[in-house]
Amino acid sequence: MLEGQKVKLREYRKEDIPKAWEYINDPDVRRFLNPGIPYPMRLEDEEKWFEEQRSGKDTYNFAIILKDTGEYIGGCGINTVDWKNRHVCVGIFLGKKFWSKGYGTDAMKVLVNFIFSQMNINKVYLHVYSFNKRAIKSYEKCGFKIEAVLREHIFRDGEYHDEYIMSILRREWKYD
Repeated sequence: MLEGQKVKLREYRKEDIPKAWEYINDPDVRRFLNPGIPYPMRLEDEEKWFEEQRSGKDTYNFAIILKDTGEYIGGCGINTVDWKNRHVCVGIFLGKKFWSKGYGTDAMKVLVNFIFSQMNINKVYLHVYSFNKRAIKSYEKCGFKIEAVLREHIFRDGEYHDEYIMSILRREWKYD
């Protein structure tokens, strides 16, 4: 288990599936996650995703739990690994009632520290929509910088929005 100041990251467990499914299907959560049409996910799809995590592919997903209570609040992980060029793409989501409390920032710091200290990776990057101001601020607190703008890359809520690619390099990382 990886531990931050407010949260812990642990393996996903079967009992996390119903809460993950509930959080992912909240329209406010969903609009920030998937560039496709943000329609509800079926419980069977979440169960299938859980089973695929044990396949041994280069994806590493963690459940985010509150440090003091152990309550499941969301997930984060490494979506792709490029071992030759030493970079990974990461992602994170939290249930809406856990937003704006510092949990996401803490979880991302723990994840990035794990990546740099245990995987010998040089660069961590992520994708975020320009309208997700709260997430952008959180990533900046972790040391991420915008390195690319995909202009008008996503159509959401009746208009086009930019998508940012943000990254942090190992030499820029400071874990507090």
